[in-house]
Amino acid sequence: MHIEQGPIRPPSEASSLLIRITRNCPWNRCVFCSTYKGKQFSRRSVDDIKRDIDTLARVVEQVLQIAWHEGRGGRVNSQAVSEAGSRYGHLHYHVAQWMYYGAKNVFLQDANSLILKTNDLVQIIKYLRSVLPSVERLTTYARADTASRKSGEELRELREAGLVRIHMGMESGSDIVLKMIQKGTTAKQLVEAGRKIGAAGISLCWYIMPGLGGKKYSREHALETAAVINRGNPDYIRFRTLSVLKNTPLYEMMQNGEFAPLDEDEVIREQRLLLESLEGVNTTVVSDHILNLLQELEGTLPADRDKLLSIIDR
Repeated sequence: MHIEQGPIRPPSEASSLLIRITRNCPWNRCVFCSTYKGKQFSRRSVDDIKRDIDTLARVVEQVLQIAWHEGRGGRVNSQAVSEAGSRYGHLHYHVAQWMYYGAKNVFLQDANSLILKTNDLVQIIKYLRSVLPSVERLTTYARADTASRKSGEELRELREAGLVRIHMGMESGSDIVLKMIQKGTTAKQLVEAGRKIGAAGISLCWYIMPGLGGKKYSREHALETAAVINRGNPDYIRFRTLSVLKNTPLYEMMQNGEFAPLDEDEVIREQRLLLESLEGVNTTVVSDHILNLLQELEGTLPADRDKLLSIIDR
């Protein structure tokens, strides 16, 4: 048995079942990203996605049979996960691992699921929850320009269907930096998307890239990103420190002197400036990526502001 799955998901969705709704990225021009370069975007049909969901239901039954056979009363333990993988392959291992963690969370791939027609996405979510009734939490990636074009009513329909969180690559709140990296979004769109998503009752997680402005725009990057966060008030901000990858346009910009990356001390100073510039937001700061210099830089604002700043100062 086979289903389509995309290449990535957020670290916080490690225990989630992955279901591919769209293929690759409809924008695919960001100069720092190599994930979808050379790949064409396409929408998957509702029928294709439903067939994948049906396949997943059959895999669930096979994993349960393994668990029952081992005399665990149908409970999927680590031994059942290993057995499912060795007997059937990666898909069964993935589903068994999902069941091991409670079979509650699903992440819809790839880069911008909200680009689907709202009615189609609602239909997919409802079908998924009817076929896999243990599912409680659905999340996805979305671009700010796409989310800002959705009406408040459309976003509420998605929330009522079961979409509980949107992960969004904010990267920066500076229009100068956003233009430089060819993000295809603006600070205004970020704020509009953030407010609409929040008003619909959907949790919003913004990803921020310390160092993305380089030496030239470091201060601008920190201050304008803080300004957008202050206005958009996301539930989470997650740091993803810039790593300039080979075979990306940003690497070429660095090689020819157009982009000067920050050193580690400069990255941390930039993060401090951003954090101390956040005002009136109720958000959780997360640093859950191996690229981040200070992975202990986590807390909830405004209560943990002094703690976060003291970590940086130390």
